[in-house]
Amino acid sequence: MKIALAQINPTVGDIRGNFLLVAEAVRKARASGTRLVVFPELALVGYPPRDLLFRKEMMIAIDKTLKEKVAPLSREVAVIIGAPAIKGEEIFNSAFFFDRGKLVAMQDKTLLPNYDVFDEMRYFKSASKREPFLLDEERIGITICEDAWNDKDFWQRRMYDIDPVEEQATRKVSFILNISASPYHYGKRRFRARMLAYSAKKYRLPVVFVNQVGGNDELIFDGSSMVFSCEGKVVYEGKRFEEDLIVIDTNNLPEDGKLPDEITEDISCVHDALVLGLRDYLHKTGFQKAIIGLSGGIDSSVTAALAATALGKENVTGVIMPSRYSSLESIEDASEVARNLGINTRTYSIEDIFSAYIGTLNPSGKVIMDTAEENVQARIRGNILMFISNREGSLVLGTGNKSEVAVGYCTLYGDMSGGLDVLADVPKMMVYELARYINRDGEVIPERVITKAPSAELRPGQKDED
Repeated sequence: MKIALAQINPTVGDIRGNFLLVAEAVRKARASGTRLVVFPELALVGYPPRDLLFRKEMMIAIDKTLKEKVAPLSREVAVIIGAPAIKGEEIFNSAFFFDRGKLVAMQDKTLLPNYDVFDEMRYFKSASKREPFLLDEERIGITICEDAWNDKDFWQRRMYDIDPVEEQATRKVSFILNISASPYHYGKRRFRARMLAYSAKKYRLPVVFVNQVGGNDELIFDGSSMVFSCEGKVVYEGKRFEEDLIVIDTNNLPEDGKLPDEITEDISCVHDALVLGLRDYLHKTGFQKAIIGLSGGIDSSVTAALAATALGKENVTGVIMPSRYSSLESIEDASEVARNLGINTRTYSIEDIFSAYIGTLNPSGKVIMDTAEENVQARIRGNILMFISNREGSLVLGTGNKSEVAVGYCTLYGDMSGGLDVLADVPKMMVYELARYINRDGEVIPERVITKAPSAELRPGQKDED
């Protein structure tokens, strides 16, 4: 059977916009002569919808869109799409199967993750039964995301009592289909491939995995939809961190493919994930432009480079805010980063404002050089950035990395100000890896920024390692 896997980037709650993505994918699939087009988990509402599921008007809009818009799309090509379903007083995370303009079948999600970033038991009821979808002469074993993550032999344990893949595989299905909204973390692509390949080889069935792509708040979805042969090889692979439409023929899969451990994953994946997450966070919340405090350090330099790639250099402004403790080298480095990226810059000295604080709050009117004075400099800078943001409608990007946040080496209402901290889940040493990757085709971030000892420069001779 010729199938199109529609790896789309939905926006949470944007039913109309998400449907337009669905309609465009169906149009392309129809043009390629496919019999079926498959969309990810909760594709019509975006993942994770959270408490929007409790808003009746949204659930009514979903139901209306499915009946009046998605169903007609299936007159020429069948459609499987993820969406929430209301049955009585209960909500289900479901796969809807449309063909020839009608709803043919539904399958609800069985395994509801309630750990890490997931909270599905708060919203959804688990499926009571699992049945294959029948399309022409093909029986499709349908599973939804977590349903495929419970093989007792792969995990050597079971988190749940039921294994939906095992159930479907025993029902003479032609292949296992898994529609997902599987969020990304470093190493996830290879691990996920190993797990799905294990099921394909174990049951001697092709496994078709269709994943959401895009950033929704703190979650980033990598796409990376894949098709696995009966031998457990990756025979089709969707783009990573991009929308894609992958057309396959389940009855004529390639004989050769990659082994799961050959799935590449390196610092480029982290870079692309951060760029996608940053771009989608701003655009899906209505922002076009970003502001960054440029210190001449590694964190603000990498953040600026990611923002320029994600948003376009014309939409990024770097603000240089020297104090009496800022070295000439740091100011030069900040300016050079901005020139290399082609972003706009502004310079505001914080000396007069800082001096006013000292004169007002220190009884002697002299510098004491304690934590209060260090932090007030960061807070002055944060206020300047927020003033620009409020006046001009740009989003402030924080520049703190995961290592700093973990040990509390950051200032509340100061360098923690902003709408999104791009590096908040990136350890300091990985920030250096990102800088080197950004410089792969030429120096964007000056070598001195990478090699010098990092410093907050809030007192003379201060180094982070101190």
